[in-house]
Amino acid sequence: MEWTGVFPAVTTKMHRDGSLDLAAMQSSVDRLVTHGVSGVIVLPMLGENASLRSDERERVIRASVEAAGARVPVLSGLAEISTENAVASARLFQACGARGLMVFPSLAYMTDARETAEWYKAIAAASDLPIMIYNNPLAYKVDVTPAVLRELEDVPSIQCIKEESGDIRRVTDIFNAVGSRFSVSCGVDDLILESVALGATGWVSGMTNAWPTECVRLFDLCMAGRFADARALYRLLTPAFHLDTHVKLVQYIKLAEHKVYGAPEWVRPPRLPLTDEERNHVLTTIDATIDALGRMRLPVV
Repeated sequence: MEWTGVFPAVTTKMHRDGSLDLAAMQSSVDRLVTHGVSGVIVLPMLGENASLRSDERERVIRASVEAAGARVPVLSGLAEISTENAVASARLFQACGARGLMVFPSLAYMTDARETAEWYKAIAAASDLPIMIYNNPLAYKVDVTPAVLRELEDVPSIQCIKEESGDIRRVTDIFNAVGSRFSVSCGVDDLILESVALGATGWVSGMTNAWPTECVRLFDLCMAGRFADARALYRLLTPAFHLDTHVKLVQYIKLAEHKVYGAPEWVRPPRLPLTDEERNHVLTTIDATIDALGRMRLPVV
């Protein structure tokens, strides 16, 4: 697994009644790959992982693998309550064709540092798949700190960390603690330029679902060290990127996809459609971004 590039956290497409829309899912994956992403991650938090049944997760992975073909790797989010279920899911997802896992902490229990390390070790031992740690302590109250990463250095399949603590200093702290042992991917859209400047080599992105060409271009400009050009595009996209950090990011990003290219915006309870006030607020941001991108000539990398 190469952990460099843009890996969109793909939304799970649904019909109005909450059932899976696998045709729209495959169309979305194909669109992302065609527009230059380095891989796709299905069943992230943004993909409403915890709201899906096990058989539905299997169908989403298989459909996405079919749509991507051999062009880019398809990774799957793994979000479970117990170690037993997590181990079983890791094996199932590998059988479904996933080429890597983005592993959440346990959803049932706020593990301490020792328990967190053991959780990831157990899942790593369950399959041959490379693993990205999903570190989002703001949402899940478990922090995979540099000290925890030291405990995982000798597990070869644990290769990357999606850093979403919201503290940009963490990128440097990881490198200072474990060097380049783990690839670091930015997990927050509105910190991508800063993260790459500090050494991150990947981006797990929400708004790439709506604007893959522009987000890939932004990432490439950052990786090339062309920060003046990158800043102009970053500033234009940042109001939309802020939507990726809201508790209703699933509804917001699905609405952005719907507005930009007509994807279904439906979500599954307990998430509900946006109220008129919420929807108008988000659409104002999205429309302004669409208008600004229409007037901008993207820098060539």
